[in-house]
Amino acid sequence: MKQRHLAILFVVSFAVLLVAIWVSHRAQQSSASVAGTPVLPGLTAHLNALTEVRISGADGRHVTLLKGAHRWQVKQRGYPADSGKLRKLLIDLGNLKAVERKTRLAADYAALGVQSPGAAGASGVRIDLVSPAHTWSLIVGHSDGGSGAYVRRVGHKQSLLATPLVMAEAKPAQWLSPIIIDLQHQQVRSVEEHVARERPYRIERTAAQDPHFRVLGVPPGRKLNAPGAADVLASALSNLTLNDVRKAVPPPRGVPLSSAVFTTFSGLSVTVSGFQTAQHGPHYIELTARAVGPKAAQAAGHLAARVHGWQYRIPGYSYRQIFQPLSGLLQPLARHTVPARKPAA
Repeated sequence: MKQRHLAILFVVSFAVLLVAIWVSHRAQQSSASVAGTPVLPGLTAHLNALTEVRISGADGRHVTLLKGAHRWQVKQRGYPADSGKLRKLLIDLGNLKAVERKTRLAADYAALGVQSPGAAGASGVRIDLVSPAHTWSLIVGHSDGGSGAYVRRVGHKQSLLATPLVMAEAKPAQWLSPIIIDLQHQQVRSVEEHVARERPYRIERTAAQDPHFRVLGVPPGRKLNAPGAADVLASALSNLTLNDVRKAVPPPRGVPLSSAVFTTFSGLSVTVSGFQTAQHGPHYIELTARAVGPKAAQAAGHLAARVHGWQYRIPGYSYRQIFQPLSGLLQPLARHTVPARKPAA
């Protein structure tokens, strides 16, 4: 009897082992069958046909990129999009390959971040790629901590681990073409400063090879804090980037304006007007361009057409470099000391 029980136990254990091996083998086959397959089939061949890219995140955040006649634009701003950043996103999505299957259970989507962005507690983003013939829709969730991310095609239950890692922000400001102007230091001949509530002054040099800028308008008895104190001002418009942009509006009443006029050796004149909405508020600038010499006519026209009507929000450190008060270039005033009185006899 005992031997019979042992035989039955052996048969049952062997059957369980076979089932486990079969399940493991099926899982390996299933995982192997999806590895290396495109997550968005057909996208790569139609990248140039895309006309719209929509990115939606949690809390109602969204951005729409529209393909125009000459370049892509951020719909929410009506301003040119960052073409390099958009190109990388589209190439990454076209090259997106599955690594392995993950959960099909909606209850487990939150752990991977692949639930719908409209769901409570959502953390992923939905990307819709629109062409005249087809739309590809994908939810991108958490990173796996390496070069991949968890994704799920909209309308499909199966989630995947896929590579490469796709990065897509749902804020319009993150997709704006970032460079406002790039006026290099060696191009600048003079800068005329009118900082709000400060003494106006001017810096200039005769040739690009001059070691330092001369500062005109220094009060009598005052000295520069260094021979090249004003040199950094000439780089204020070098690779100047934005935080955001909007259609130009008048500054709030009572807010003082600052201005700076940058003139190049080629005859390009760029006027920057700016204001700060509050003591710790955002900094805004507007640009105008004109030619003060025939060589700069084309450059002035292109720049004026691009910046006209726009008001740029820029980082505080950039604003302070553009509108540098004269007092910041000068040595501190000597303190007036009063001699101590001798005690009465």
